[in-house]
Amino acid sequence: MNAGPTTGACPSASSLSYPERLASTRPGALPAGYRHLRHRVLIGHGRAVLETAGAAITSWRMHRGAGVLITTATDRATVGAAVECALGLGPLRVGAPCEVVWTVDTPERIGFAYGTRAGHLARGEETFLVEMGPDRAVWFTVTAFSRPDRGFARAAGPLLPLAQRMFARRCGRVVARIAARRA
Repeated sequence: MNAGPTTGACPSASSLSYPERLASTRPGALPAGYRHLRHRVLIGHGRAVLETAGAAITSWRMHRGAGVLITTATDRATVGAAVECALGLGPLRVGAPCEVVWTVDTPERIGFAYGTRAGHLARGEETFLVEMGPDRAVWFTVTAFSRPDRGFARAAGPLLPLAQRMFARRCGRVVARIAARRA
């Protein structure tokens, strides 16, 4: 999977519904005025775990394994790619239009970030990343900032952040399970 060090960033933020583009990809404080999420879990050790988990994240396999319907024209997370995420069943399915704004594929880090577009329940950005440290431990991290963008999303109050935390944990379990099978 790791064809060499590459990183990418979205050249234009015109389709995004928030101004703090790439803030979830930088170390340090997340933007004020949003709810913040940082979830980090150890998923294994070694290069095989990193590469398998990275492939699961960037090929949408993690999302699909977590129960998200993904519609996109790309088979991998690519900067500028439009992504429609949907949760729920039938008429209760809620769509979440996003755009990939950042990717990374280096010997120590693989992942991507997407940001919300018009029509999403929230405004903000979310990064999914696996990193291997000097001790060869591989960590899965979700970093996000968001705030409700529609009336019924605001009315849900603390339920949306709770759902986002549950989704981040579910993604971690899915990635760990996929990596364990292949490593």
